[in-house]
Formats: sequence, structure tokens, C-alpha cells
Amino acid sequence: MVHGVAFGDAMGAPVEKLSAAEIRERYGRVTSLRTAWHRDGQSEDQRKGRVRGNGITTDDTAMTLSLMRIYEREGRHLDAWDMAEGMVREIAWESRWVPELQRETPLIERLFYPEKWIFQRLQLSACDPRQGGVGNMVNCGATMYIAPVGVVNACNPRAAYDEAINFAEGHQQSYGLEAAGVFAAAIAQAFVPGTTLSEVVQTAYDLAHDGTRTAIGEIVAAAGELARKGAEADEVTDTFHRLIAPFSPMGDNVSHGPEKAGLATAAYQPSRLLSIEELPLALGFCITAGGDFRQGVIDGINSGRDTDSIGVMVGAILGAMHGPSVIDEDDAELLDSANRFCLSESADRFTTAAQAIIQGDEEAARARAAQRAAIFAQDKKEAAE
Repeated sequence: MVHGVAFGDAMGAPVEKLSAAEIRERYGRVTSLRTAWHRDGQSEDQRKGRVRGNGITTDDTAMTLSLMRIYEREGRHLDAWDMAEGMVREIAWESRWVPELQRETPLIERLFYPEKWIFQRLQLSACDPRQGGVGNMVNCGATMYIAPVGVVNACNPRAAYDEAINFAEGHQQSYGLEAAGVFAAAIAQAFVPGTTLSEVVQTAYDLAHDGTRTAIGEIVAAAGELARKGAEADEVTDTFHRLIAPFSPMGDNVSHGPEKAGLATAAYQPSRLLSIEELPLALGFCITAGGDFRQGVIDGINSGRDTDSIGVMVGAILGAMHGPSVIDEDDAELLDSANRFCLSESADRFTTAAQAIIQGDEEAARARAAQRAAIFAQDKKEAAE
């Protein structure tokens, strides 16, 4: 799952914010981690001092690893107070190598405004952690890094949904928050031994609410039909974008500029009718790829727009389903070297923490079962008397 996050992120990063048509015009089709960033050749100011391409990951992976470290430190399930303490520490007060900036620095120096808001709201404003979330300022927000919640709740999608909502309400609200819960649930279901992609998708649909549920339903239905007839990638992308348009304010123009001042505000307000687009699209690309890990990521990131986050969601779901078979040795080595981390070691440490948390859950469940059995036994005794 961890390699799936990083691979999908690094695959999508060079083409993020391009439309599908712009990707086709510039690249033909992106199929490798060894891809140059579309902003290469621009000035440092235009690039905001960042570098991408050839395996470099973005904030999606960095915040996923941050969440994993919080679980490792705490050794328990998390809630909004852990967002206020653990995530604030991770993004604002810990210096680590930030690949896009090519230097050690607090992650907040790289984050977009909505993720910086975690620090501003929860530390500088000292608000109640449960009220830290503000709107849907970023299209996918907490969903891009929430996959570890699905791991510590492996095989228990409802618990994963609830914990993701409890934790991420310190970051977002409304349909951005809803998607985080649904994505975590999909990851939890993906870990069920022998589960099918249909079961993962059905779990996501069953637990989703409001516009998120409707959007998933429409994309999934179309994806099944497209898969049956063997539709080409361009037709899949065009169909998905047409269907997601009523739910998502994004469109092909994902950059903010002065021309959008005062115009996009309503689209980012809380809504029961809207959905972020990345999660429904990611589920759709999983289906049209027939559950194939690499094909799903490639199809997703070539669809344009928020490509790195779509890649993360496809990669995490199918990585959790298929396990180590998805990891190409050359890709794993490039990811480690380009980003100065060791994903296998990070995954091992997190696995140890997740296993301990799950074991604790099982022991607590057995204790509750024994207590309930004692109640029933007492009831029977009293009834007999």
C-alpha cells in the first residue's frame, strides 16, 4: 500500500494540473516514473523553487508518511486531537528532506494553503480540534494522505471510515471530509484476504453519503460498461469527466489566479450535493483497468487535473489488494533514491505499529464478548430462579 501511494504520486506529479489533452499533446502517454516535469525550463520563480519528475514525490506521500509516524509514536487509534498535536508537529516543527524543495525543512514550507491551515487553525488559532476543518479549499485534502487509517483498521471498513472522519475533521469538513472516510474504508476492505475489486467498490459506495455516494455510483456504473466493451483510454477519461462535472467544481482549469477571485467561493462551501472528483475517478480507473495495479495508475494519471492524488488513490487501493507483487524493483529503487527515503523500512515500522493496534482491538473485543456473555448468563440465571 505504501509503495502504491508513492508510485501513484510520483507518476502523476510531472503532469499535475495539465488536462488530458495537454498531456497527450506534450507526452503522448506517460507510462514511466522517468518522466520530466512539464514545468522544466521555467524560471525558479515560476516553479516556486520546486523540482519534480523522475520519481520525485509530493505532499501526498510526505503527509502519508507523517500520518504513519503519528501512529508509530502513539500506538493507538487517532482522533482530531492527534491532528492538532501530532500532525501539527509533523508539518510545522519537524525538519525532514522535502524532495520537491531539495532541502531539509519543515513540510509546511511546501504545503498548499489548506494544509497550512492545519497549523494556523489548530495551533495559532487554538480552536477546538473537532472544529479545525474548514470547507473544501483543496479538492481532495485529507483524502490524499488518509490511507494509513485503513491499515490500522484492516478488514473493518466501518471502523476505518469512523476513525478517518474523527481524525480528519481537524483539517476539512463537508464532502472533502466525507471522501477521506470512504477512501480509508476502501483501503480497509482491500486488505480482506481474497476480497475482490467489486467488494472494495461496493464497500465504498455503501459507506458513502450524499454527493459522494451518488458520484461513486455513477462513475462505477459507467466504468463497468466501459470495461465490458473494452473502451480506449480517451473514451474512458471523457466519459468520467462528463459524469463527474455536476459534482465537482474543478474542471480542467485547476489553478487559482486573480480571474477566479470571488467566483469559485460557492463551489468550496459545505455541500451535500457535491463530491471531490479524485476518489470516484480512482475507483473508476481501478475497474476499467481490471484491477491491474500499473494499468490503473497509468490510466488515472493520464486523465489529467489532480493527477498525483488520483494516482495515490488507485495505487493505494490496488497495492493493498495485491501486496508486494505490485512493486517493481527498479521503481522502488528510484523512489528511494529520488526522495531520500526507504519505503520498505517505513512500511515495516508502520506494519509493526498497525499489528499492535489491531491486536489490542482483538483483545478488547474478546473482553467485551466475555462481559456480554456474563450478562446473558446472569439473565438466564435470574429467569430460571
